[in-house]
Amino acid sequence: MRILLVEDDPSLQNGISFKLSKEGHNVACAGTIAGATALLADSTFHLAILDITLPDGSGLDICNRIRRDMPAIYVLLLTAKDTEMDIVTGYDMGADDYLTKPFSVSVLLGKVNALARRVEEMPSIGEISLDASRQVAIVRGEAVSLTRNESRLLSVFLQNAGQIVTKECLLQNLWDIDGDFVDENTVAVNIRRLREKVERDPSRPALIEVVRGVGYRLRGE
Repeated sequence: MRILLVEDDPSLQNGISFKLSKEGHNVACAGTIAGATALLADSTFHLAILDITLPDGSGLDICNRIRRDMPAIYVLLLTAKDTEMDIVTGYDMGADDYLTKPFSVSVLLGKVNALARRVEEMPSIGEISLDASRQVAIVRGEAVSLTRNESRLLSVFLQNAGQIVTKECLLQNLWDIDGDFVDENTVAVNIRRLREKVERDPSRPALIEVVRGVGYRLRGE
């Protein structure tokens, strides 16, 4: 897993980077917001480990930017603050997890490896994968935000790749958890919107094809 580590304490940065590298992760390090911004512009990451207190600002600003522009990246915050408000603020900014300093490196490794398993377990076919917990699709290396219904649809298609998925099956999976009614037109609208996000040419869909009179099928590229 490729990891961005943003920590301004050189000894802590080196220690964390060394341990993560020994676990087989590819780690890029920065000690400032400016350095992190440059790395994010040039490389793709699966996880960002962010210290909140940095010389040129707050790691929460990086977190906010990642969540806005690169929603597929997981974010783990490192903070010396442990009040409830600090924790809530971090989650509100889009963090996936946090650690309060001082912390055990073994605990950090446990959290990182747990996130790595989430990356590895994402259902995928060809150049498309899905992070259902965050409603994000990775399409040809780019993160695409999905609605709840689009995420449900893509999940069903990925789990049944190459097989016909009936309209009845899709209706059952789109049925709102609060009991809101979903009809065939709703399914068609959401499939059209999903195609606009995952197809190279939505006007000539090659991935999600119609099986006339039966349902739909997800094909590999």
